[in-house]
Formats: sequence, structure tokens, C-alpha cells
Amino acid sequence: MLDKKIFDGIFKRDKRFVSRAISIVESSEVNSVELLKQIHSKTGNAYRIGITGPPGAGKSTITNQLIKLFRKQNKSVGVIAVDPTSPFTGGALLGDRVRMNDSHNDPDVFIRSMATRGSLGGLSKKTIDAADVLDAAGFDYIIFETVGVGQSELDIAQTADSTIVVLVPESGDAIQAMKAGLMEIADFFVMNKSDRPGAENAISALKTILSLKDNHSRDWGIEIVQAVGTENKGISEIADTIQKHKNFLTSTNLLTEKRKSNMKLRIRNIIDEKLRHEIWADDRIDFLNESIGSVISAKVSPYQLSEEIIKKYKLDIAQ
Repeated sequence: MLDKKIFDGIFKRDKRFVSRAISIVESSEVNSVELLKQIHSKTGNAYRIGITGPPGAGKSTITNQLIKLFRKQNKSVGVIAVDPTSPFTGGALLGDRVRMNDSHNDPDVFIRSMATRGSLGGLSKKTIDAADVLDAAGFDYIIFETVGVGQSELDIAQTADSTIVVLVPESGDAIQAMKAGLMEIADFFVMNKSDRPGAENAISALKTILSLKDNHSRDWGIEIVQAVGTENKGISEIADTIQKHKNFLTSTNLLTEKRKSNMKLRIRNIIDEKLRHEIWADDRIDFLNESIGSVISAKVSPYQLSEEIIKKYKLDIAQ
């Protein structure tokens, strides 16, 4: 049973309790489901922004500068920086919070690093749950900064309201190869380090790709914002474009549609995970281990064995 103090602390945006709640969620404790149920009625007010792109594109720098700008606008910001999982500890490897020390002591800024824990989409499975904690805590903006793993970032588009893909001039030669994955999820692009040679060529290549693809959001024209994050150039334009996209989604009712679609997918994923845990009880794992030899020897096909395991699962439910 969770102490009422933790809920009071979350709703008062007390960093100690917000951090504790995310730790509960991240560790998959039994209490995590109860916590998420209790706070759900307080969620849905934060605007969720995804920032992704190739390694070295300057995502952390852009995020840090956006935090500063939003704070000047008197907006509170929660950040979840998703890092690769350490092969030794299972924890976050890069620790992007180190690059955001300027905001560490601000009571209206909360930054948390989370490990991908094997998630190929660039987001930890618990990231959305952690975002719910920040949402319930009353943060105006929640920023997901994801590990740059190229074409496997599609799940950020199923989490964020606005998705920003950050590129650099060096990305120019790879833009054609990227378009099938990372390129498809952007609501707008940021060409960071645009003071470098090759920036104009990269932007031109990107515009050519965008002109050939169908607009995935009706009348929204995907923009390219030039920036030099380290010099705070283009950051206000990025913030303006986020607001512009938010206004577009709200005025066309696409924000509600998008959130409904994302929530349906989330519920399906929750059910899939629960069923997976239920199916792979110890007796079925033992049955798989005992039967795998017949598959290797080609006496039984993997489909036949899978059907037997499913039948065994159904029988257990009936009992």
C-alpha cells in the first residue's frame, strides 16, 4: 500500500516524491500499477515533445536551451533523457543530466535519465509511465530526449505530441537512407550546427525528400529550422514552431485524435506484456526446454510447438 504522502508530494511537484515515484515505476514494483492508476486523473495537461536524431546531432544541447527558454516564459519543464543501457549495471549509460546542470536546482525543472533496457525504439518501456508522473505533477512541458539509434525511433512518434528530428550537415549523405525510418516521424526538423560547411546542401537534400513524400498530417507543412545550439541560435524559432504545431493540432482536433491513437496502442502494449508474462510461467518454460530438441531434430515444427504451448495456456485459463 502506497503512503498518501507520495501522492500529495507528486501533486505539489515535490522533486523528492516525483523522483521516488519514477523509481517505483521504473523498477516494476507491484506498487507501480497502483500508483499509475491513482495519478491518471491528473494527467493529460502536459504537452509532450520528442527530440530525436542521430548520435552527435546536439539533442542534449537543444534540449538544454529549450529548458532555459521555457523557463523564461514561466513554464515548468520535465525532461526524460533516455540513454543506452549499461551492459554491466542495467542503468543509464550516458547520463545526459550532466549536460543540463544549469537547470538542476530550478524547482520547476525536473530531469531524469532512464535506460532503454533493450527497447529498440529508442524509448524505455517505462518512459511513458514516468511521463505520466511528470504530467500529474503539473509540468507544462515534458521533453523526451531519445538515444539516437537511427531508423528504430518510431515509437517516439507514438508517445510525443510533437516530434522533432535533429540533424547536422554531416547527415546530408545519409538523408536518403534515413528517410524510411527516422525521417518519417518528424513533425519538423532542426538542422543543428548549421554554421558548418555543407549545411545548405543538407537542407536542400532534405527539402527534396520532403517534397516527394506525402504529408502525414493533412495540411501541416513540415518545416526545417536552422540552429546552432551551442550559441543559442535558432532556439526561439524551434519553440515558436513547437507552439505553431501545437496550435495546428488543437485547431484541427488532431491532438485529440493522436492521443487517442497513442493511448490505444499503449493499452495494447500493456495487455501484450501482461499476457506474455502469464503465458511464460515456469511450467511452460520447462515444457519449451523439454520439447526444443524435437524442433531442432525437425520432428516438430516451431509452429506446432507454439500451438501446443498456447493450447496449454488456454487450458490453464479454463481451469
